[in-house]
Amino acid sequence: MSFTHIDEQGQAIMVDVSGKPETSREAQARARLHLPEAVVSALRDETIPKGDVLGTARIAGIQAVKKCSELIPLCHPLPVTKAAVTFDWDSDELVIFCSVKTRGVTGVEMEALTGASVAALTVYDMCKAIDKGITFDVSLVSKSGGKSGDWHA
Repeated sequence: MSFTHIDEQGQAIMVDVSGKPETSREAQARARLHLPEAVVSALRDETIPKGDVLGTARIAGIQAVKKCSELIPLCHPLPVTKAAVTFDWDSDELVIFCSVKTRGVTGVEMEALTGASVAALTVYDMCKAIDKGITFDVSLVSKSGGKSGDWHA
């Protein structure tokens, strides 16, 4: 078995993507936050003492997308052409979506996952004084472009 991120000596490497064609690529990730009732109430009523939680989380998620290659060791830096973070309520769960686009030689799944994760961590940080029992899970929702084509969860 051969590994794409390990050289002949077993050392970690960044994959050479210089020969790959540029294509339009897009990915969307989701973070689903499971919130204690007190946090749900404070978020819905916009009474969190630290201020605008969702606005701050949106900016944090977008910033995280742009910093992904600095956080994930073998991730390529990409020319991100769009990064968006949106929020939705599913009953008493806050759902964060992070969508990322590029035109490049490698996909933006890691950028979308990182953006959704950091947005969720920001919500946690701003709401933990109310209740530290906040949990969340993060997953890839979809990706398009590249050799492997489209994928949907």
